[in-house]
Amino acid sequence: MTNIVTYNRTMINLNINEIKTHFSSCLAKVSNGETVIVCKRNVPIAEIKPIAALPNKKRPIGLAGKEYPDFQISDAFFEPLPDDIVAAFNGKGS
Repeated sequence: MTNIVTYNRTMINLNINEIKTHFSSCLAKVSNGETVIVCKRNVPIAEIKPIAALPNKKRPIGLAGKEYPDFQISDAFFEPLPDDIVAAFNGKGS
């Protein structure tokens, strides 16, 4: 038995000239969840579709702790680097 997943999204086919003329309205449709198919002489060549929203919260430090409960980040990790290492990052020193 196969599972069929359907999406309730609209696809709009537009030729390049139409996209250039109405670019702002095309982007408005994309931001509302629609997909715009870009055509060249009525032949589809690309699609413009919405991207997934980024999470609004910061990633927590130490996600490895759940898989590796013995994993610890020492306080030294957050201290400034020594001057010679900073200089090496900046292309200075030997």
